[in-house]
Amino acid sequence: MPRLKVCGINDVEFARAADAAGVEYLGFIFEVSSPRCVTEQQAAAIAGELSQRVRKVGVFVRQPVEEIVETMRLAELDVVQLHRVATEEEVAALWEAGFETWTLDGGADGDAVVIDSPRGGGSGTRSDWSRVAAAHGRGVRAVLAGGLGADNLAEAAATGADVLDVNSSLETAPGVKSIERLNELFARTRT
Repeated sequence: MPRLKVCGINDVEFARAADAAGVEYLGFIFEVSSPRCVTEQQAAAIAGELSQRVRKVGVFVRQPVEEIVETMRLAELDVVQLHRVATEEEVAALWEAGFETWTLDGGADGDAVVIDSPRGGGSGTRSDWSRVAAAHGRGVRAVLAGGLGADNLAEAAATGADVLDVNSSLETAPGVKSIERLNELFARTRT
């Protein structure tokens, strides 16, 4: 089974529940246009409540690399997710700063590529799952996002993706995560 990432973390109670349930990656969105946006102070406060096992991912859309590095250090996060078409220079600078880096599929490859819906993160729209094989063909890990939830997670896992990224299917409203929906996701995947 691929590793699981829950994105759009902005609530410490939900984050603790996800950590306790065994989620491997928790994503913090630093894009002001998103209803899931957090400040670096909010991310740091939530990340400080989590176990060392969980990898904390900072998701960035427009920020320059220097600002990303500063935010990552202040919030004490582990993985940069550039949710944009990244350049080789940006990836190299983030590696030099010591961060594992995921990039949106279609730009320069990082440590992994994120395969998401053309409508973007949190839209609940399914991505092109066939791109997982193409990423693996380039020797890069694949993070599959876009429209994933309890009803299709097993099917998504069958693509061979390394990480499955779940977001809006765990919400009762944009930016409002539900522990009950998280528990349902785990109950469905265990059966």
